[in-house]
Amino acid sequence: MAFFSGKTQKEPVVVVRDSQEVLVRLRQALESAGPAERSGLERAVGIAEATAALTDEQVRKDWVRGILKAAGADAGRDLESAVKSLRQAVPGLTLTAAYQLVKDVVDDAA
Repeated sequence: MAFFSGKTQKEPVVVVRDSQEVLVRLRQALESAGPAERSGLERAVGIAEATAALTDEQVRKDWVRGILKAAGADAGRDLESAVKSLRQAVPGLTLTAAYQLVKDVVDDAA
């Protein structure tokens, strides 16, 4: 899955997801788990199931939120600084793509 900004620009933000593979492996481990491991693996399966159920859009927004949080940027208060922070973290990202990604996060919070 890729996010493209603009009509002529092709600047993708690719969402790579391996949660289904992780879920399969956790379920396999749970099948052969002993009593001491079972509870922890059951919890891990639940977390993996919740993660696998997220849409690519949710994963992308969480990714942007994580970058902004690490940079100490507040998109709701200062959109320009948030876009700048995102572009610093992902140097190949165009201004248009970074703006749209940040705007999506701001709109989601509203």
